[in-house]
This record gives sequence, structure tokens and C-alpha cells, in this order.
Amino acid sequence: MYIRLPKENKDQIISKLQDYFYNKRAEEIGNLGAENLLDFVLKEIGPYFYNQGIMDAKEVFEQKMLSIEEDILSLERPILNKRN
Repeated sequence: MYIRLPKENKDQIISKLQDYFYNKRAEEIGNLGAENLLDFVLKEIGPYFYNQGIMDAKEVFEQKMLSIEEDILSLERPILNKRN
């Protein structure tokens, strides 16, 4: 699975990669080099982040479902068993 990014986001990330290499490693990489690095990260590493996001969303969903179940059960009315 390949993660697709809007062009604007991809351009921003490429710029951040170039800044990182320049500021932290004293290296300059061009647009093509940064884009190739980004493509590698998206293809090879991105699925780990994506899957973690799915697991986080699943956990939030399960918590919401438990909360809804509690809310629904709180609406139950007691049944009185009166015998004459």
C-alpha cells in the first residue's frame, strides 16, 4: 500500500527534509533527492504509521461504543413484579 499525499503537503515535507539535511547534517539535497527519500519513507515506513493510526482509531471507537452502551443501558426502566 502506498500512502498518497496532496502535492501541497508533499512539497512542504520535501522542504522540511531539505532543511533537516542542511541544518542537522550540513548536507544539501535537491528536490529529486528529497522526493526520492520521501517516496521511500512513504512506501517502506509509512505503513507502520498508518497501521498505528488505524489501531488508535479502533481504540477510540471501542471506547465510544462502550460509552454509548452504558448510556443506552442507563435508559432502562425497572420492572416491578407486584403480586396481589
